[in-house]
Amino acid sequence: MSYHIKVSAKTLPVDEAHMLSSLDHTLHQLQNYRRPLLVGLGVVLLAAAVVGGVFYVDRQSSQKAQELAREAMRFLTDPAVNDPQKVDQALKEAIARYRQVVDQYPRTPTAPLALYHLGNTLVQANDVNAAIEAYQRYLAFYGSNPSMVGLVQQRLAYAYLLKGERDQAVKALTAILETPGTLNRDQALFELARLEESQSRPEGALAHYQELIKTYPNSPFTSEATIRTKVMDVKTAQETTAVPTPVAPVPSSSPSAGKKP
Repeated sequence: MSYHIKVSAKTLPVDEAHMLSSLDHTLHQLQNYRRPLLVGLGVVLLAAAVVGGVFYVDRQSSQKAQELAREAMRFLTDPAVNDPQKVDQALKEAIARYRQVVDQYPRTPTAPLALYHLGNTLVQANDVNAAIEAYQRYLAFYGSNPSMVGLVQQRLAYAYLLKGERDQAVKALTAILETPGTLNRDQALFELARLEESQSRPEGALAHYQELIKTYPNSPFTSEATIRTKVMDVKTAQETTAVPTPVAPVPSSSPSAGKKP
């Protein structure tokens, strides 16, 4: 007698069947959204390429600006610059390269410092008006760094003094005191005091010297300010004692004063 082994039909569990059904549904949905997904992926890749290109261009610009700035500095520090016949040419070459950095690569980290050096080099070349324009341009475009702003304002004040414009120089030095975060406030006070002293205004000079001594006791300008203050005190005392004291007139006696009529 033969026995037949009954094989039961294979059936998927309910959970597995449901999972396969969900997977089929997901794949079907992906087929429907395939085109938008590809478009979105293309946009992302394009944006990444654009950003990468911008970074590449910025890096190239920064390197070029640094090379030009180094070339300008080499012209200014070349031992041959001591030759009077070569000084003017060296200054012109340095100025040309600093201008190239400022005009062609203004957004690079090298540009602000190049503009500052451009102003200084123009002063060396006796082109004071152009130097003032360079300093003012720095303040207009790169005025967010207070430590550099203080130096630029100081250089601007010196340029104005070379032109004989004392009032403008005073404004530039005063701007240093009014700008938070500047590092050369002590020197600005000293320069303001010297300007007041040179114009025979001892009261204003003493006020600046005394503020410098009180506020910045460790400044390298404090010792000079202390000496100047003492000199001015002595000078003031001498001028006070030199003024003659008015004397009441003595009535003169005549020969007939004691005679009787």
